Amino acid sequence: MQKIFSSVAVIVLLVLGLSANAQQKLTLKDAIEIALKNSYDIKLVENNRSISKNNNDYGVAGALPNVSATGTENKTSSTLQQQYADPTRNTTKSGVDGTTITAGLTASVVLFNGYRIQTTKERLAALENQSNSFLAAQIQNTTATVMQQYYNIVRQQAYLTTIQKSIDASEERVNIIKAKQKIGVANDADYLQSNLDLNALVQAKQNQVLVINQAKEDLLNSLVLPAKTDIALTDSILVDSKLAYKDIEAKSLQNPSLQSAEQQIKINKLIETETRALMYPTLRANTGYNFNSSQSAAGFSLLNETYGPYLGVNLSIPIYAGGASKKGYKNAKINTSSANMQYQSAIADMTTNVAKTFQAYQISLNQLPTELENYKMSQALLNLVMQKFQLGQATIVDVKQAQQSFENAGFRLVSLTYTAKVAEVELKRLSNQLTF
Repeated sequence: MQKIFSSVAVIVLLVLGLSANAQQKLTLKDAIEIALKNSYDIKLVENNRSISKNNNDYGVAGALPNVSATGTENKTSSTLQQQYADPTRNTTKSGVDGTTITAGLTASVVLFNGYRIQTTKERLAALENQSNSFLAAQIQNTTATVMQQYYNIVRQQAYLTTIQKSIDASEERVNIIKAKQKIGVANDADYLQSNLDLNALVQAKQNQVLVINQAKEDLLNSLVLPAKTDIALTDSILVDSKLAYKDIEAKSLQNPSLQSAEQQIKINKLIETETRALMYPTLRANTGYNFNSSQSAAGFSLLNETYGPYLGVNLSIPIYAGGASKKGYKNAKINTSSANMQYQSAIADMTTNVAKTFQAYQISLNQLPTELENYKMSQALLNLVMQKFQLGQATIVDVKQAQQSFENAGFRLVSLTYTAKVAEVELKRLSNQLTF
């Protein structure tokens, strides 16, 4: 079996007629490395991961003290009126200036709130782990996309070379008919038909060049490179024929997408605990330092200052809030149930995708030896018919049928090799084994 795929690789290499003189050679490894560096999708996921990493902190969870400083100063101008038992002491003044200064440093820390802080910290850590899974999945997805686009270009170039070989045969046919016309053994109808067939192939070649250019544009877009970058691909399509279904199925359960779905269950369970903690008392410790100063130009007290530290505790007991906390807890449990169903659904989808893709992979591998043999026979047939045609032992119809058989065999061989490779890439992506 290994010899068969080596032969396929050789054939695919032969059909890559690339004029790479003024082109930038691009290997598959180079393409993937560029994509992983430039991909906007990966950068967006990396940004989300950075946010999750920043949020995974005890301060965000509410475990660290809150410290604040305040200060105010008020200037007043008042009218003062004082009356005493002794009327001679009565005072009435206007425009009395006054200054009031207050300042304070306060700090508070939660001592207990139903273990909400610890649960929040666990949830933030779970969110960071989930963001890592998202990033791993995106890297696998981007790698798979680039590989499929890269090998698609290889496939289309192989089609182009098959067409070019058929054009060479058609040109040889036209030359043979010309030579026969000179000696009077060929008619104009054969000459005209041969030229019509040649022109059709030339147009097919032009259309195929367009397909290749557009496929390159798609690849350049994935690499975030300018659309007009001139690239030449030199790799061949080599299919890994040693994938085992049980191994793929087992490792697919470690797919980052499945892991993120599983982590979502844990996150929702932690949200349940956080929500339920809202129904527990909250105990806080408070401390700080206060300073108060009041000055007046007249009155009973010209200066009054108080300052000093304080220490206390605050207990808040939720009694009734319209049932919002209980309903929030019930909703959190429903969300956890939904996350579990989504996880089970993702497992079912993963199992189905692995089974279907492996079937396509296995069938393609089984068909490749026959297609390889068909390609060799069609090439030998075309050479034989061309020799007979030159000797006058085959008709123009025989040559045309041999060309079509060669073209179809070449297309089928490359298409089947590409199909097997795409299935291989998808299986490795699903099982988190995609490397380059």
